[in-house]
Amino acid sequence: MTSAKMPDTPAAPDREPWSLVIRPRRGWFEFNLDELWRYRDLIVLFVWRDFVAQYKQTILGPLWYIIQPLLMSLTFTVVFGRLAGMSTDGVNDFLFYMAGTVVWSYFAACLTKTANTFTGNVAIFGKVYFPRLIVPVSVLISNLIAFALQLALFFAFLIYFVASGAEVRPNAWLLSLPLLVLLMAALGLGIGIIVSSLTTRYRDLQFLVTFGTQLLMFATPVIYPLSSVPDKYRWLAVANPMTPVIETFRYAFLGNGTFDLTHLAYSGGAAAFVLLVGILIFNRVEQTFMDTV
Repeated sequence: MTSAKMPDTPAAPDREPWSLVIRPRRGWFEFNLDELWRYRDLIVLFVWRDFVAQYKQTILGPLWYIIQPLLMSLTFTVVFGRLAGMSTDGVNDFLFYMAGTVVWSYFAACLTKTANTFTGNVAIFGKVYFPRLIVPVSVLISNLIAFALQLALFFAFLIYFVASGAEVRPNAWLLSLPLLVLLMAALGLGIGIIVSSLTTRYRDLQFLVTFGTQLLMFATPVIYPLSSVPDKYRWLAVANPMTPVIETFRYAFLGNGTFDLTHLAYSGGAAAFVLLVGILIFNRVEQTFMDTV
């Protein structure tokens, strides 16, 4: 009796190595920032979403990015410049308030919009993996586009007032603009993602962000020059890292402001520290936030 011969079993094909391996972060300093570059196409999509969707189904659309600082500057000029008679150190009232408004708007937008990174994107985070830091980074870039539009508007008025003979003296510190933008972005991102990480457990912070940002504006020389702050309280104003940024911006473009390299270096150190702490907390919270949100 002969036994039936079993057919040969085909050999299992060799498995190709994975092109991407996702592992949980173990160390505090495992930032994996190179992932941001690999997912740059996704960043572009988020930037487009943030920039376009905000004023979707409105008549004026992205023009609101220009109208808002213009109306705010006019309001400050009438209320604080004409009615209250607040000092602007001899600078044209409208230019003074517009310079502060344009700078502050970018910082405030970065802070408030990154502060809801986890709670506002929980539906996306729960379905697919991508570096969570992409969302706040895309917010910075979309707000940078709005800042560029507002800065162009400020340039237009600056040229007009210079041609009209206003006492405005732009200087070589105009070249520090990229540094100032970097400081604003770092401060806004750092504080925003710290608040975002904390709101996964303490939702009360979500309601305090907008209100707190408005209060912080009055503690920053947006509607008044630093020189008008009494000497005994000036150290408190300078302790605000946004104060040297705004004063340097005014000094560079208007030729008037309290410019101090030491103060600007302090802002740089504060921005780096806040950003580092924010990324550290953000990376730890993103591992467990789906259990608490």
